[in-house]
Amino acid sequence: MSKMRKKSDLPSKICETCGLPFTWRKKWERDWDNVRYCSERCKRNKTVS
Repeated sequence: MSKMRKKSDLPSKICETCGLPFTWRKKWERDWDNVRYCSERCKRNKTVS
């Protein structure tokens, strides 16, 4: 069984649309290197910023 990690220890990125930081999520586990947006809304509105 793996150890629990503190939320502050998780990797984070900056959203390309809104510029806000977001942290790693379990649903992005396999695709973290390709994640560029914090949400579907930012993904749809990628030209805003």
